[in-house]
Amino acid sequence: MTNQTKNSMLLMLCALIWGTAFVAQSAGSGMGAFSFLAGRSWMAVLVLLPTVKAFDALHHRQGRPDGKPKTAAERKLLLKAGLMCGTLLFLASAAQQLGITLDPSTAKAGFLTAMYVVLVPVFGLFLGRKGSAQLWVSMAIAVVGLYLLCLAGRDTLSLTGGEWQLLLCAFLFTAQILLVNHFSPKLDGIQMSFAQFFVVAVLSTVFMFVFETPTLAQLRGAAVSIAYCGIMSSGVAFTLQIVAQRDLDPTIASLAMCLESVFSALAGWLILGETLSATELCGCALMFGAIVASQLPEKKRA
Repeated sequence: MTNQTKNSMLLMLCALIWGTAFVAQSAGSGMGAFSFLAGRSWMAVLVLLPTVKAFDALHHRQGRPDGKPKTAAERKLLLKAGLMCGTLLFLASAAQQLGITLDPSTAKAGFLTAMYVVLVPVFGLFLGRKGSAQLWVSMAIAVVGLYLLCLAGRDTLSLTGGEWQLLLCAFLFTAQILLVNHFSPKLDGIQMSFAQFFVVAVLSTVFMFVFETPTLAQLRGAAVSIAYCGIMSSGVAFTLQIVAQRDLDPTIASLAMCLESVFSALAGWLILGETLSATELCGCALMFGAIVASQLPEKKRA
């Protein structure tokens, strides 16, 4: 088995974990969104802490410097990146969990969240990056898919509260990804991600105590969901993504991770017994097609 094949399979496993995490989030919607987010974020911090140490130890054995900031300027930059990226990650994750609480369809949650794959290059236009006809076609297909998934057959052309939250989540993830893209060349990826999750854990804990009244009964009821999202989705899948993307073509990597939305729909059907109408399935297919098309490399003109 070649490294390309092995790494592609690892990223498909990441997509599977992230897709099935929507089921866990739906199952944990019985407790407050901030309480659930605080639980999974602190779990992620506990998982990522030994991961950071393990990667530092590996670098030492290989004779390479670890990812810890060495100067005051680097520490300040890591703190700035952690606060800014972590705050956006908190807002996106909170919007996602609130959306799942209001509209528990894992298929909708997966596909609406995955809209960030199309939105990232669109937002990149405002940062001076070049656009293309392929990008605008992908965006148009995604809008049609969104209509079929969420609006077709309704009396009014308005999204529900949960759908608005999930769409807001996609926009916030877009902003977070672009911000990470700005800081990542200057910092160690694992250190920055740990800082992000720590900020999310702190902010969600503050919001939990301000806006919610979590109970031990709620925590016990959602313990499995919190553990799965914290350990598998944030800890294991995050580490696999770092390992798999090292020597893999970026286009193959992005296409493999696009499967997250498909796995979320399949998991909702197999585990929760959710069903989609033919129109909604067509919407899912169009949105998935737009996501894949936005990631395909353009043919170069002769």
